[in-house]
Order: sequence, then structure tokens, then C-alpha cells
Amino acid sequence: MSDRSLRLAVALLALAGAGIAAYLTYAWYAEATIACTSGGCETVQGSSYAKLAGIPVPVLGLFGYLSILATALVPGESARVGAALALAGVAFSGYLLLVQVFAIGALCVWCVASDVTMLLLAAATVARLRVAQPAPGIGLDRQSAR
Repeated sequence: MSDRSLRLAVALLALAGAGIAAYLTYAWYAEATIACTSGGCETVQGSSYAKLAGIPVPVLGLFGYLSILATALVPGESARVGAALALAGVAFSGYLLLVQVFAIGALCVWCVASDVTMLLLAAATVARLRVAQPAPGIGLDRQSAR
């Protein structure tokens, strides 16, 4: 896959994630009822885990997705930043999923959708990083290898 097609994939996934996070951010500040099929969304959103350092988790997600989107718009070195952000996002998503299951005892389908989106983003950003930074010696001809 080319860097261009991977950047497009990253951009589309980041937009999808930003859409989820924007909806949850809106629901947070509007104190709106979340459209939820699991029945756990309100429980999760109302828990003490829904904020980190006073910042609502959906706001952090929105910022993260938009930051990853920005890296997809720039070719080259931004691949490293995008991969680092997405991998950090996967780690944070994993933590939040464990919190939902073991501490809160409820699952938010929007949060799980965001977790899956972030996992796909991590895979796409790491693939992009591999394309942008090929392994040493790959693609070198005999002249440049001397």
C-alpha cells in the first residue's frame, strides 16, 4: 500500500473516531441522553472515570482523533507522530475498556466503537510508518549500498 492510500485510510478512520467523540462531547455538555443499545452508556458517562484531570474523556478523544487526522494530512515524518498518538490511544482505550468491565460494570457501545476505531487507526498508522520508513537496506540499489 502506498503512503497516500494509508494517509487516506488514517484520515477516514480519524474522522469516524472524531465523529463518535464529538457526539459524546456534545452529549456531555448538553447533558443529553445518549442513544444507546447496551443501556450502559449513561452509566459510563456518569461515572467518576468519565473525567481525567478534570477533562471529560470524550474531549480527550476528540482532541486525539483530530491530532491523528492532522498527521494524515502531512506526508513524511508525521507518520511517526500519528503512530505514537494512535498507539497511546489504544493503550488508553484498553484501560478505559477494563474500567468499564471491571470497575463500572457497564459497557458503552459508543466507547467500544471508539476503541475499535482507535485499534484500526493504530494498525493503519503503524503500516503508514513502515511504508514511510522502510527497513534499512530495502530499496537500495548496488550503487547506493556501497
